[in-house]
Amino acid sequence: MSAQSSIRSFLAAVRFPAITTALLMLAFVGCETEGAGPSGVGARAVAEMMSPEGDAMGTVVMEQGPNGVLVSADITGLEPGPHGFHIHETGSCSPDFAAAGDHFAPEGRAHGYMNASGDHAGDMPNIYAAGDGTARADAFNDAITLAAGPDNSVMDADGSAIIIHEKGDTYGEDAGAGGRAACGVIALKLTTAP
Repeated sequence: MSAQSSIRSFLAAVRFPAITTALLMLAFVGCETEGAGPSGVGARAVAEMMSPEGDAMGTVVMEQGPNGVLVSADITGLEPGPHGFHIHETGSCSPDFAAAGDHFAPEGRAHGYMNASGDHAGDMPNIYAAGDGTARADAFNDAITLAAGPDNSVMDADGSAIIIHEKGDTYGEDAGAGGRAACGVIALKLTTAP
């Protein structure tokens, strides 16, 4: 028996008027969290991106789908041109961006889409900044999850971060993307159903 059926049976047994029963059922449904909790389809996470100086640079939003995670970036303050865009293994941007560690690679594979031995989970396509320094991009990553527990979870004990690099990724074994231009710690965002 579902929770909603149980509540309906209880309310009928104690002879609540029909209108009260309907209002309580609507309140119960409206309080459900999106998806099946923080690990379910529809779970969301956000990385508030900042410059090495601590200036806000936009956001990266991640949404769990049935086959992976949609990653959407809305960034400002970049140099025009391509920038490496990666998930890094540690959820920290301080005392400097080196605290984010290496690229997220729970399966131990090497770097790069064009690498014969395969890419790792933290690899994502470059993002491209316009002349005004803004970048808007969507990427789908089927190698990660927001669910706590699996080896490929970006929400493991020490978390994960998004790093945007100074230059574009080569997609080869050596990323060649240069220094770290922006960093944001990935944090789950709990929302309520509409």
